[in-house]
Amino acid sequence: MVPKLLLQQQLQAAADRRYGVGSGRRYQLPLRHPSASGRFTACFVACLLALAAVTTFALALTLHRPDPAAAYAASPRGGGGYAVVINTWKRYDLLRRSVAHYSGCAGVDAVYIVWSEPEEPTEDLRRSILNCSRWGGGAAAEVRLVINTEDSLNNRFMPIQGLTTDAVFSVDDDLIVPCSTLRFAFGMWQSAPSAMVGFVPRMHWLADPGSDTKEYRYGSWWSVWWTGTYSMVLSKASFFHRQYLDLYTNHMLPSIRDYVNENRNCEDIAMSFLVANVTGAPPVWVQGRIFEIGSSGISSLKGHGLQRSRCLNTFSAMYGHMPLVATTVKAVDSRTSWFW
Repeated sequence: MVPKLLLQQQLQAAADRRYGVGSGRRYQLPLRHPSASGRFTACFVACLLALAAVTTFALALTLHRPDPAAAYAASPRGGGGYAVVINTWKRYDLLRRSVAHYSGCAGVDAVYIVWSEPEEPTEDLRRSILNCSRWGGGAAAEVRLVINTEDSLNNRFMPIQGLTTDAVFSVDDDLIVPCSTLRFAFGMWQSAPSAMVGFVPRMHWLADPGSDTKEYRYGSWWSVWWTGTYSMVLSKASFFHRQYLDLYTNHMLPSIRDYVNENRNCEDIAMSFLVANVTGAPPVWVQGRIFEIGSSGISSLKGHGLQRSRCLNTFSAMYGHMPLVATTVKAVDSRTSWFW
């Protein structure tokens, strides 16, 4: 009791000094806390004021936010942009639609069509493909055919002669990504140019986490949706640096490319392994609407998941470790999404 009394006396003396000793007034120190209702009222008012301030600030940002396309306004094609590389196989109507779309997007420097069919395109087909970029009117990116003499899924990652941009957007001929969504994803890639930045996430899982043997299984979209975790973005719709074309073709283990040729699958997983092994970092998944305009593909075949799991285990054995890095980070354009 004595120490407590001494403490109260010292606090009272401090109050006397603050308000003036000898003024004839005594300022009793409050010994009780404000009531719960008083605290609630104060907090409620403070929250209302904070909400009003945030709303005003957000409104100011909306009114004064610059046009995202302004960065591309310096030239008709938005200099310093990216190249679109379309992988195709005997789906000419889909190819024409894809070329017409991507060649008209701001920021696209050129559109390259990776042709791996046994026969070169006829002159009429070539003309119809190269000219469909004019369907939308206005300025359009140049369209070029990249003719390969060998039918191989590895062709989509061959170095391209005349490629002038660092950024490459790799896409299948049956996928349409809106131009505004592409622009946002390209901005994300610019902030992480060594990473793969894409729209189709996938995951690798340990088949038996408690086992000493490292056996992996392939996680499809539903696995990503359920857990929010991914370690790959597939090259069917992703940005990456053009240096990876050279690394894939000329420096990656030849046995991996041979495996892709023999099994007609997993070139996208091979590219994910390559980039992860170089960077030691995960890819970046961009949330955005993409449209599949085709009806079938390799992924629709029976046993696809099992074959992809075999690819994971074969490639990790070839590397001597598992380079893929899992993450839960997702890039969302808050201007077009109610929920982040």
